Amino acid sequence: MKLIFLGPPGAGKGTVAQKLVDDLAIVHISTGDLLREAVKKGTELGKKAKPHMDAGDLAPDNLVIGLLKERIARPDCKNGFILDGFPRTTPQAEALEAAQVKIDRVINFNIADEVIIRRLSGRRVSRKTGKIYNVNPEGIPQPPSDMPKDELFQRDDDKPEAIRNRLMVYRKQTEPLIACYTKKKLLMNVDGNRDLGPIADEVKKALGRKVT
Repeated sequence: MKLIFLGPPGAGKGTVAQKLVDDLAIVHISTGDLLREAVKKGTELGKKAKPHMDAGDLAPDNLVIGLLKERIARPDCKNGFILDGFPRTTPQAEALEAAQVKIDRVINFNIADEVIIRRLSGRRVSRKTGKIYNVNPEGIPQPPSDMPKDELFQRDDDKPEAIRNRLMVYRKQTEPLIACYTKKKLLMNVDGNRDLGPIADEVKKALGRKVT
């Protein structure tokens, strides 16, 4: 099964995907994670992508498509995957279609901007492990109570000013895909303003899987 999770940054796509991958026996592919990994490793693609990511802009299509093609070719994708963060533009969607990647369903997460800004601005990353926590009272997962505060840092792209820019970019460049996939009769809308557990259950039901 090949799925696309569509929605603004902070909509919960990655968290819901993690709740589904074991049940569906498929792989969660986050283009954001692929880009951050490339930046961390200092690859040529990572060096080119870093300025765009720090500003909250989309990385150029050729960079993202190159990373994604490499990832899909790995053996663990043979049963299918969830694409999280791709496609983000019409050219990316066209490139996916040109690569003859058949998509079974597109799940669109609808969520209010103020909810997104609160969620993302609460994210913190462990300097030691790279694990992501959320310091908001309702955030998941919470950092361990004994973790020193100076061990956590906030990524530049999770700062409020960058989040607002990311949302503006999303509305302009990615939202047109909603109409595109609606026309293809692949789109399913979910309310992303709720807790993520019920959202995952709704997606499972829509895909014909038993909720456990």
